Amino acid sequence: MADWGPVVIGVLLFVLLQPGLLFQLPGHNRQLEFGSMKTNGKAIAVHSVIFFILYAILILAVHVHIYTG
Repeated sequence: MADWGPVVIGVLLFVLLQPGLLFQLPGHNRQLEFGSMKTNGKAIAVHSVIFFILYAILILAVHVHIYTG
């Protein structure tokens, strides 16, 4: 049986935490912008750190597992 938990969590977080899609922290004109569809280097770094922290918490601490078969 394959464990699809890390794959599903990674894909969901990647889609939801894309800078500019739902929100961008920091934004171009303000600290937090919603739906701007633009990005910058600082926002990419911040969103990467947020992704890593949430992914590590969900996979290592909460032990999210999805088995098939």
